[in-house]
Amino acid sequence: MNLPSAYRVLVCDLRSDRLLDVLPLHDVTIDDFLGKPGSLKGTVPIPNRAMAARVRPILVPGRTALWVERGRDIWWGGILWTTEAAKDERGFVSVGIQAGTVDTYLDHRILFDTLEAKNLDQFDIARDLVDYVQATPGGDLGIGYDTALSGVKRSRKFSRTDLPRVRELLDKLAGTEGGFEWRIRCFRDPATGRRARQLDLGHPVIARGEAALVLDSPGPVLTYKFPTDATVQANVWQSRGASTNTNQAAATKPLVSELLIAEDDLAAGWPRLDGTSDYTSEETQQGLDEHARADAAAARRPVSIPEITVHLGKQITPDLLGRTVRLRIRDLWFPNGYDVRHRVVGITVTPPERGRAESAQLTLENPYGNDPE
Repeated sequence: MNLPSAYRVLVCDLRSDRLLDVLPLHDVTIDDFLGKPGSLKGTVPIPNRAMAARVRPILVPGRTALWVERGRDIWWGGILWTTEAAKDERGFVSVGIQAGTVDTYLDHRILFDTLEAKNLDQFDIARDLVDYVQATPGGDLGIGYDTALSGVKRSRKFSRTDLPRVRELLDKLAGTEGGFEWRIRCFRDPATGRRARQLDLGHPVIARGEAALVLDSPGPVLTYKFPTDATVQANVWQSRGASTNTNQAAATKPLVSELLIAEDDLAAGWPRLDGTSDYTSEETQQGLDEHARADAAAARRPVSIPEITVHLGKQITPDLLGRTVRLRIRDLWFPNGYDVRHRVVGITVTPPERGRAESAQLTLENPYGNDPE
């Protein structure tokens, strides 16, 4: 299907953001998340030579930006990474496209210089990494940021000899004990009306809005899922760091963190479940212990990532990531009612098709210790 008139997909030059065209798309889905990249998938129909000539020079993976508008709001922004021209058995030609949110660009940028921070706020360290990316020739994508601080100071040395990806450095910095969340938000600047990209940082998490958005089932909530997965659960944890051996003739011995044992879990009847993580570029005991404590805390309980599908009404906006929703359910599984606040950490939008209204799937953060019953 074509995107309905409420939606537009803008094709722009990635570096200058110059508008190149507005193209029709079939079978479109867009998603965005906190903590991992989002994506766009769709198909551009090629009914004739004129459309082929129009599309071929502008859908260039790696240098084309895509923006999805719903009305005047920016709902998604990212980078075209793959295309696939194809003809089916009926002779119809189309181009399949896949794009990633702007943060995926940092997967394609490597630190070729050593950077060191001493007792610096972790937000400033994150901004320095983005500044490094944008200060190199051809690397400026116009990613802005504010000057807020987290209040947590750290010392870090990022060595050029490790050839680390900038996204990896940001994720590791954010994932340590007392860390933060980050994303690159795409929106329309209310002051200028221009499309904008901004590094959003939140400590300990990104939180938007004050009042919780109430979503009911029965009501605007169409479906829900409450998966629970204990395959990665652990109550005993140890992490490994960089090799501490300077004698090449001797056996390699990596730095190891303190052994973390959740004694209260074992006393409460849980079986012992061991877990590990590797930080091969971490050379300090303090830094490795911080990573280990953060990983151990995250692994203490089974992973539960609730998902709900809702009508895409006026309450659902592109700024929903980080917003708190109050989910209320009463049905066969929850006969006494379920009334819990969750933070939205992911959103997937499906435009309308024949016989189906447009909807949004919301991925929710399950509060620690809050198992739905």
